[in-house]
Amino acid sequence: MTAPLASVLFVCIHNAGRSQMAAGFLRHLAGDRVEVRSAGSLPGDRINPSAVAAMAELGIDISDQKPKVLTTEAAQASDYIITMGCGDACPYFPGKTYLDWQLEDPAGQGVEAVRPIRDEIKTLVEGLIADIDAKKA
Repeated sequence: MTAPLASVLFVCIHNAGRSQMAAGFLRHLAGDRVEVRSAGSLPGDRINPSAVAAMAELGIDISDQKPKVLTTEAAQASDYIITMGCGDACPYFPGKTYLDWQLEDPAGQGVEAVRPIRDEIKTLVEGLIADIDAKKA
């Protein structure tokens, strides 16, 4: 019998940059081992084009993603809730693993400025995958 999938919810304010890049990395690196969600406390109109371009440089396509509003249901259905600058707008549910990743906001920045944020997110996601895998073992 296989263990149930771990589920991760990435939350930032607009769900247009950081959380979308993190979700893209987790889908790419963990494959179908992890259920991935992302949302924003005040979702934007579209994904940040610089985030899309920065991820495309690594062969990860997030261009089909749309900003989504953070719902209580998405949070309750997630094992890990990872916040990225949404402050008090993020709900708290007992029994969840909360991580707050302090990342610069890529909003309004060109791809050159987004690359280091992207690379930091990749490192954090790799650590998250290692943590999830260790808890399953």
